[in-house]
Amino acid sequence: MNFKMNEAMEILERTPETLAVLLTGISKSWFTCNEGEGTWNPSEVIGHLIEAEKYNWIPRLNMIIDEGEREAFPPFDRYSHLQKKSASPIEHKLDEFKLIRAENTKKLKARIQTKEQLELTGLHPDFGTVKLRELLSTWVVHDLTHITQIGRVLAKRYSEDVGPWKEYLSILKK
Repeated sequence: MNFKMNEAMEILERTPETLAVLLTGISKSWFTCNEGEGTWNPSEVIGHLIEAEKYNWIPRLNMIIDEGEREAFPPFDRYSHLQKKSASPIEHKLDEFKLIRAENTKKLKARIQTKEQLELTGLHPDFGTVKLRELLSTWVVHDLTHITQIGRVLAKRYSEDVGPWKEYLSILKK
């Protein structure tokens, strides 16, 4: 097993700043691109990350610690952010994400006191028994997935503009 709490925190604490550096102050046209029907643009991805901060990670962590497997997690609607269309600039969304993430990492540090807690289990509505360590690992990989997704969406905006170099740009081949 590769999971180490301190290493997980390195990613979780850096994600908001990573996204802010990438997305703050760039032209609005970057935020309208996506990978086709049914995919998300960078602003929608940030909306999804905010919803996950509110309704997924810490609530499930608390359920594992407080309830164990007595009750399944409430389902998380991965698309709920699409119902909350916001005209606010991406900078506002990034600020909200940064604030909520800071609160959540503080809560995470306060709730996890021992390595033994990482083996506590909860009940996922689709997967059944899951460990706290698995939830935290998923949180980290979820961040990295969406950082990669945003990079891919931005790159694909210039897909036709790179000409023959497209052959060498693996990000454009997925």
